[in-house]
Amino acid sequence: MTMSNVILLVFTVLLEAGGVVGFVKAGSKASLIASSIFALPLLLAAFGVVPALAANIVLGVLAVFMGAKFAKAKKFMPSGLTAALAAATLAARLLLN
Repeated sequence: MTMSNVILLVFTVLLEAGGVVGFVKAGSKASLIASSIFALPLLLAAFGVVPALAANIVLGVLAVFMGAKFAKAKKFMPSGLTAALAAATLAARLLLN
């Protein structure tokens, strides 16, 4: 497994953990569902089931979507953190490939 895929896998685990925390602490089913929807293609890309480009697109969409949510709400947690980690993961993947 390449370093790029390891980084993607770590991000995917953190993303899904965030969804679980949102569900447990706030009862947010939307958080759990959204994190699972975004995590699935990332997980599949980390293991080479789908092309790496799919992961890069999902990371970009996630960074933009959560960045816009952060800009609107002005609350760093969870949208700002998610946007920053998604952007950093995408940057790392692009630099390592």
